[in-house]
Parts: sequence; C-alpha cells; structure tokens
Amino acid sequence: MLKAILFDIDGTLVDSNDLHVSVWDEVFRTAGHQFDRQILHDQVGKGADNYVPSLVPDISEEEAERLGDEHGRIYKESYIARARPFPGARDLLQHCRKLGYKVVLASSASGEELEHYLQLLDAADLVDAHTSADDVGHSKPCPDIFATAREKVGVAPHEALVVGDTPYDIEAAAAAGMKTIAVRSGKFPDEALSRAIAIFDDVAELLARFDASPLSRVEEAV
Repeated sequence: MLKAILFDIDGTLVDSNDLHVSVWDEVFRTAGHQFDRQILHDQVGKGADNYVPSLVPDISEEEAERLGDEHGRIYKESYIARARPFPGARDLLQHCRKLGYKVVLASSASGEELEHYLQLLDAADLVDAHTSADDVGHSKPCPDIFATAREKVGVAPHEALVVGDTPYDIEAAAAAGMKTIAVRSGKFPDEALSRAIAIFDDVAELLARFDASPLSRVEEAV
C-alpha cells in the first residue's frame, strides 16, 4: 500500500528553475565559463556537487565547491525572494495529508532554502519530514536525498512515490527503489521524463486529476 509521497520542491512545488539558471549563468561567467541558458537549464535538478562537474568536468573539487557556495549565496541574497509557489501546491500537500499519506519534502536545495520554501508554501503543518542537500553526502541524481527522506518516515521503497519535475528526480528515485510522477512545470520535455509512470502539466493538474492518478491507484504506484 502507498504510504508516503515524496515531493521535490524547485520546479515542482515552487517556480524557481529559471531563477537558478540565472544564478548559474552569473556564477559561471564570473569564473570565466560561458554556457547557453538551455545547457544550464538541462542540468537543473542536480545539487551543486553534481551540477558543476557536469558542465566543467575537469574542475577541481575545491573550485567546484567554491562555485556551489557562490551559487547558494547569490540565490539566497538576490533571487529566492522572487520564487513563488505554483498554483495548487499547498492544496496538493494538504489533500495528500488528509488522505493519510506521509508527506515529505525531498530537495537538492540547502537546508536554509528548504526552510524558506516551507514558509513560502505555508506547509509546516502539512509535512511529516524533509530532507535537503545538507542532510546527505551526495545530491540528486544520486539516491541519497530520496532514500533518506523515505527512511525518515519509516516506509519501504515500494510504499513511497516521488513527485518531481526533472529527469534527475526520476533517476534518483529509481536508484532508491521508487517510482516517479513527473510534472512539466520544470520545463523539461516529455522525452526527458519518459521514465516516469505518469506525466502531468503541473501540481494543479495532478490535484485536479488526483483520482485518476497513480496517487489514488495504489496498484499502479507500487
């Protein structure tokens, strides 16, 4: 039986992917690297520990960490205040909670950013647990964040389902033994999300079609 739903935040519950692209563009340009915005977007969903080496494979660990720290600083100082919840985000969390599911936030964001999003979503009373990049050794697409989030609410992999917006959510969930419902709000094409068991435009559509989704069809979700 499905017992827990693990939600990604950036691009899934909160409209922030384009903001992260702008920050990464600034960080890389300052460091002497230049990438097309689409290339920067295509890596969104990974934590900084995996994002930076994906674009600059020969970068030193120290420099990659520095760029990741700079991204975090600029995002929190100048961009995070612009992030807004997607319509229906809190309502979906509330609906899942009312049905008795454990509701978990599992993000590659920092702990400080996750706390900001909790307040932004007004969801502290709706969430049973949360996991950020600060809680694990490796961010998405490694399985650590989802595996840790699942363990926090004490359910088995087949009893949990992930909702995310990037191929890295799907990859991380699969590596942790879980399936994913994908949303298009992160601006990834359906081909990139093809390993998901279902695809919806956004969380508002997922809520509107909840009874026809894998969140209610337990036999398809497990």
